[in-house]
Amino acid sequence: MVHAFLIHTLRAPNAEDTGLCRVLYSCVFGAEKSTDDPRPHGAERDRLLRKEQILAVARQVESMCQLQQQASGRPPTDLQSPSSDEPVPLQEAPRGAFRLAAGDPFQEPRTVVWLGALSLGFALVLDAHENLLLAESTIRLLARLLLDHLRLLTPGSNLLLRADRIEGILTRFLPHGQLLFLNDHFVQGLEKEFSAAWPR
Repeated sequence: MVHAFLIHTLRAPNAEDTGLCRVLYSCVFGAEKSTDDPRPHGAERDRLLRKEQILAVARQVESMCQLQQQASGRPPTDLQSPSSDEPVPLQEAPRGAFRLAAGDPFQEPRTVVWLGALSLGFALVLDAHENLLLAESTIRLLARLLLDHLRLLTPGSNLLLRADRIEGILTRFLPHGQLLFLNDHFVQGLEKEFSAAWPR
């Protein structure tokens, strides 16, 4: 099962600006219960804990993306928005997976599958035993759909105002955090359904 999905900012590996990684959108599909913590659990405390966990994942994804770009020997990709309506080539986008040990930052071990598309990072936080090939194809599909349908990389695009559309895509392609085996025909059907419900 997918524990969380997030979209965050990415900075160039040698960026001179010292701005921090920002989480632009996150969706948590399952709440962690802390059995060994004697402190009372309030909704605000749980929300802050989830926020810290998601931010820790986003920072680690940004680090992994920067390391991969530096190790590849290729010049850093231009993190600016594309000037035209050309699709972003996700086949060449930096991507990867890493494991999080129990307690860092989640109580149970987790696996993170991530993909970087220009200035945006996408990540799935999974249970440690999940199918990584299925998770990788899912994150590519989600990134493509979000970039295409919501035009996230166009100037003036405000991701925060499109949360309902992001949730619409997640509801169809990642229902309740379950990874789905989808063939192309079924994906096209779901895309048509989404386009009808949310015209561009």
